[in-house]
Amino acid sequence: MAVFGVLKPCAHGAAKYGIDPDQWQAHMCGLCLGLRDGHGQLARAATNTDAIVLSVLTEAQAGTGSRTNAAPCPLRGMRRASVVAADAPGVQLAATASLLLGAAKIRDHVDDGDAGAFARRPMRKISDSWATRAQRQADAIGLDVAPLLTAIAAQPGLEARAAEGCLEDLTGPTQLCAATLFGHTATLAGRPENVAALQEIGRHVGRIAHLADAIEDLERDRARGRFNPLDATGTDMPRAYELVRESEASIRRAAVEAELDQVPTVRWALLDPLAALLRNLGRGLGLITGHTCRASANHEPYRFPSAPEQKSSGPGPLKAIGQVCGVYCTGAACCVDHNSPCDGRRKKAWRKKCKDCCDACECCGNCGECGKCCGDGCCCDCNC
Repeated sequence: MAVFGVLKPCAHGAAKYGIDPDQWQAHMCGLCLGLRDGHGQLARAATNTDAIVLSVLTEAQAGTGSRTNAAPCPLRGMRRASVVAADAPGVQLAATASLLLGAAKIRDHVDDGDAGAFARRPMRKISDSWATRAQRQADAIGLDVAPLLTAIAAQPGLEARAAEGCLEDLTGPTQLCAATLFGHTATLAGRPENVAALQEIGRHVGRIAHLADAIEDLERDRARGRFNPLDATGTDMPRAYELVRESEASIRRAAVEAELDQVPTVRWALLDPLAALLRNLGRGLGLITGHTCRASANHEPYRFPSAPEQKSSGPGPLKAIGQVCGVYCTGAACCVDHNSPCDGRRKKAWRKKCKDCCDACECCGNCGECGKCCGDGCCCDCNC
């Protein structure tokens, strides 16, 4: 099962919409502290960028949000900060999502053989604990996650029968989880008229997350002999990219119908990041040519941009425990690059997930300096 992480709002985009860029950190710190206070230090490792977006969307629909002054934190240079309160509905939903998806991710690592023999049992215990805590947290906000847990548990069976099914079957559990979580933001915000639209948006966000994960991991999965939904269903890269495009278009239609596209926070935290993801996938696959602001799609043969990574044996059990305690339990993963305790791969600091859109855009020489972001998330200060 794909574990989201596709929504990465841009700091420049926040300024364009008149939004304080520090709001992202306020929600991230609120979620991190909420996980710590409600579920222990280790739970901070479950912080997920898409879960932060759930908190942002809940507050945006409600129109108001509660703040609290957080104590000095080493990761903020021992400065205090105004953060979203841990008992805010959006933070509680984000914590539920983080624990639920974190449990699924750990289980995936164990099932894929990324963990050493001695680490598998404790990792399974953490996964089971987080799933239980997610259910308890969900009960507190009126969310039934039993169907989600059932869908996640059914994923291995779907993969085992992939040759008999279709790609839509394999992405089904991810779509269900995202649809349920996104739809509940409207319930918590007291906006029942938005539930259907946000469920539709969430369903396609889940589909995009699963497909983007499959596209990015295809060569690596082939090198390691692992399951990949694209290979398993005979889906080629142009078709996978087309499905991502279709879902992104469906998300925009649903947002327009519910008039959510006019909410600055929704555009900043949801629509623009998806457009940037679509553009970056297309460029990486060699399916988009021309100026990035007005690119056109050409279905050329797939060209993977770089050689697949060599398989990493991952850290030993003692080193992995040390990384978890030193990086995740202290919250250092929020602000510093670090190695994954599961597979040893280098991970960016969570705060870098809100990446500068200039890094994702290659403006041509006729566009002048990199300035305001245009509508599709590109940093070109031009109207070409």
